[in-house]
Amino acid sequence: MELTQKQINYCMECGVCTGSCPISRVLPQFSPRQMIKRAMEEPDGDLTRTQEIWACLSCERCSNRCPVEIDVPEFIRSFRQKARGLGNLPLESHHGMMQTIADLQIGDIQQQRTSWAEGVGSFAEKGNYFYFVGCLPYFDVIFSYLELSPLESARSVLTLLNRMGITPVISNDERCCGHDAFWSGNEETFRKLAERNLEMIKSSGARTVIFSCPEGYTTFKEHYPKYFGELPFEVIHMTELLTRELPGAGLSFKPSTNGALTYHDPCRLGRGAGLYEQPRDLLKLIPETKVLEMGRNRENSLCCGTSAWMECSNCSKAMRIERLDEALQTGANTLITACPKCQIHLTCAQRTAELDLQVTDLYAYLLESLVQEEK
Repeated sequence: MELTQKQINYCMECGVCTGSCPISRVLPQFSPRQMIKRAMEEPDGDLTRTQEIWACLSCERCSNRCPVEIDVPEFIRSFRQKARGLGNLPLESHHGMMQTIADLQIGDIQQQRTSWAEGVGSFAEKGNYFYFVGCLPYFDVIFSYLELSPLESARSVLTLLNRMGITPVISNDERCCGHDAFWSGNEETFRKLAERNLEMIKSSGARTVIFSCPEGYTTFKEHYPKYFGELPFEVIHMTELLTRELPGAGLSFKPSTNGALTYHDPCRLGRGAGLYEQPRDLLKLIPETKVLEMGRNRENSLCCGTSAWMECSNCSKAMRIERLDEALQTGANTLITACPKCQIHLTCAQRTAELDLQVTDLYAYLLESLVQEEK
């Protein structure tokens, strides 16, 4: 990423990036401002040889507040590509399983990506709507030890779509969106995954691609067009679609019996895509729902602590516990999120700390509250 002369001239004046960074709060030696300074003073210096290049969460708190609009996460990502070329690699979480799975999907492999949907709802091989499920089928296997089923979110999405009269395409040929490869500096893998996905979606005839995962959504909406040009289909997040279509779909919700809720804004959906009100508006469709806001919400929301399945450390865990404590301080007994990774990370911390707080997927919660069809 090239900085403009104005950005270079004004950078270092305020320190808002470092002051805003959740990593800097628990890892004092980490400073976005100092990293930018080092890169400007020594373009071929040692920044690409340090481990701190991998510590950034790309949560965008810094760039959202930067007065000269420096995209710090993108700045750091560009150096990660150079670091990888020098053999400086991140510490991969979960023994690198997710990275290995992404690499395998580059080739011609046969996947069972649709078996979860059989008996749940109606889906098709071709049609106007495509539901991009993402890595949920793999998450479901890897994180079963948390007594958590990420595919419950996908099942809920499919059921909600069917109830609104939409029969989406779901494909066994879908690949990882490439988000994690992109943010870990592995551009080659990102490109190959993206090419596979674009070819597969085009062949389905879909005009609209629906995402329940914020990372898949922002990767398609923001990064695919930069590499492959304008996409031949609409990219929409499930919260956008539901907010637009659900009120007029003739469906109704049962009054809430779950007590107070609080909502956690995922980084990619909130600061990344600006979708703050849509999830809250959906929760408000449920009668007698009480949503209590955490002190840090919307653009000030705290990240769940890990990005792209790498560098999961005591620092990350401390951030998660801090976030869960913040949720408990509202008086809520349920934390709702619209991101599968946030649910996984926060559930992991909740179980470790044995906190009395339920971490729940937004779509599963909506479906649970929906008045069932009469048979």
